[in-house]
Amino acid sequence: MVLPEFTHYQTPPKRTVLYKTFSLIADGFLFVGGASLAISLIWALLSTINPNPFEETITTTTQPSSNDVVHCSNSFSGVDPPELTFYDDPNLSYSIDRPIRNWDQKRKQWLKHHPNVAGSTDTRVLIVTGSQPGVCRHPSGDHLQLRLFKNKVDYARIHGHEIFYNNALLHPKMTGFWAKYPLVKSAMLAHPEAEWVWWVDSDAVFTDMEFKLPLEKYDNYNLVVHGWSHAVYDEKSWTGLNAGVFLIRNCQWSMELMEAWTRMGPQSPDYQKWGKTQKSLLKDKLYPESDDQAALIYLLLKENERWGKKIYLESEYNLEGYWLALVDKLDNITRRYMEIEQKVGDLRRRHAEKVSEYYGMVREEYLKDVVRRPFVIHFTGCEPCTGDHNPTYTWEACWNGMQKALNFADNQVLRRFGFVHPDLLDSSLVSPLPFDFPLV
Repeated sequence: MVLPEFTHYQTPPKRTVLYKTFSLIADGFLFVGGASLAISLIWALLSTINPNPFEETITTTTQPSSNDVVHCSNSFSGVDPPELTFYDDPNLSYSIDRPIRNWDQKRKQWLKHHPNVAGSTDTRVLIVTGSQPGVCRHPSGDHLQLRLFKNKVDYARIHGHEIFYNNALLHPKMTGFWAKYPLVKSAMLAHPEAEWVWWVDSDAVFTDMEFKLPLEKYDNYNLVVHGWSHAVYDEKSWTGLNAGVFLIRNCQWSMELMEAWTRMGPQSPDYQKWGKTQKSLLKDKLYPESDDQAALIYLLLKENERWGKKIYLESEYNLEGYWLALVDKLDNITRRYMEIEQKVGDLRRRHAEKVSEYYGMVREEYLKDVVRRPFVIHFTGCEPCTGDHNPTYTWEACWNGMQKALNFADNQVLRRFGFVHPDLLDSSLVSPLPFDFPLV
């Protein structure tokens, strides 16, 4: 079992249709009657459309005939059938303040009306991340935010995940680390096809671009966070888990969990009381204000019968790893991986980015006795946008750590394009890779 080697820096909370109805009728209609008749028919077709798409009188639509040619792809085509779903309910609210009920049934109904996506929901993942609405205060902040976002886009593209990046505050009172929960709820409603919503803090870096989430491992769970059971249940430690990266299943249970979770947030009239309660429960919590990490630990300790059986504390790999424990190991990890590739021709073979997951599976056989790449490195306490970092280390340490982690990850991406950063601390320098690298 991996032990938490370092205490995460505790940062106080910041105050901070048209409905497309262009039917292809040309296959069955050969311009009978000339241009005037064609125009009349088209006008008649368009006039049958109800101008108010939310009225319940919409019950039928023209369906494609057997002679129509419909071009489909592996992705969702975007066609929305006319059947009413939860979206047509005027009482539906995306707000975190308004609860959702019977979400499993509503989502099931929507999937029934969209069978082209219903069959793939078990593995469909939506990555959600974001940053502040305004310009970063630190001179390098916006540059770092762009690179951090690029890293997440790269990982999502390689593994076929969709990604949503948000920089709007969806609840005026839920700022700082609480801002993610209104966004996660809205993402569930906006993407009923997604089985999992994967929240990733903006300052977290994917550093193993081949690693694939072991989703089958979580079949019986609805929330997955990085953490250690003994640190949560025995030590009652604030660092027993980290809520900066988590997987949450798109289901009613999760909606109810977020209700319980966010009742301790800054929008609650009992916010100050919850902060004192958390601090008295978790002896290593340094500040008195309620935070989401302490709130989740509170639910595990005090309401375990309701929530505990569906929450998985992941400690077998770095779903998020503390940066100070990991960045200095990246150079040695690079050397060990190259030593493996020098011996294994299949891993040196040039290939398209689309098949990266396959080569990741090939590599697994040779990683049993090797310190593997950390999956995610989380720069907790560095605050790249504001620069208000943990005073126990310097901004230079944060900057160098982020450059090293981002270039370490970028090398895994750039290699499919024929290039590499020879120096992990120099983002601007790239070199072309020779054939059969790294044997040459």
